[in-house]
Amino acid sequence: MLVTFVAMEGVAWAMHKYVLHGFLWWLHKSHHTRHTHAFELNDLFFAYYGLLAMLFFVFGSEPIDYRFWIGAGITWYGVAYFLIHDVFIHRRLKVFGKTSNPYLKALNVAHKVHHSVSGKHGAEAYGMLWVAPKYFKLAQVSRRKKQQRTSRGAILN
Repeated sequence: MLVTFVAMEGVAWAMHKYVLHGFLWWLHKSHHTRHTHAFELNDLFFAYYGLLAMLFFVFGSEPIDYRFWIGAGITWYGVAYFLIHDVFIHRRLKVFGKTSNPYLKALNVAHKVHHSVSGKHGAEAYGMLWVAPKYFKLAQVSRRKKQQRTSRGAILN
C-alpha cells in the first residue's frame, strides 16, 4: 500500500505532464480557467482513479492479495490529493486557513507557478506532494517580503 502511495506521485506527475497537458488538455483546461461553479471537467480524473482503485479492490479481495493493497494505496493518494490540492491549495472547501509550515508554503508556491501559465505548454511543477527545492526558496523569499511589509506597516502605525 505504501509503495503504491509513493509510486502514485510519479504516476500523477507523468499523467499531469504528458496526458493532462497533452491529448486530454481539453478536459484539464477547465482547471486552468477561473470560474465560479463548484465542479469542472477536470474533476472527471478523480472518477477515473476512483474506478481504478475500485477494480483493484474487487479483483484483489477474494482472498485479499496484492491488488487489494494497490487499490488501498491509490485510494489514500486520492484522499491526500483531495485534502491537499482541492481543499488546501484551491480552497474548494473553506476548512484550512493560512499556514506557516514551510513544506505547505512551498507546495502552494509550486502550484501557483504551475498555474501562472494558462496554456497547454510551458508549465512546470506537475507533481502534487514532491516539491522541488527551488520552491522552498521561493516560499522563503515570499515569507520574508511579507514580514517586511508587515513590519513597515507596524512602524507606520
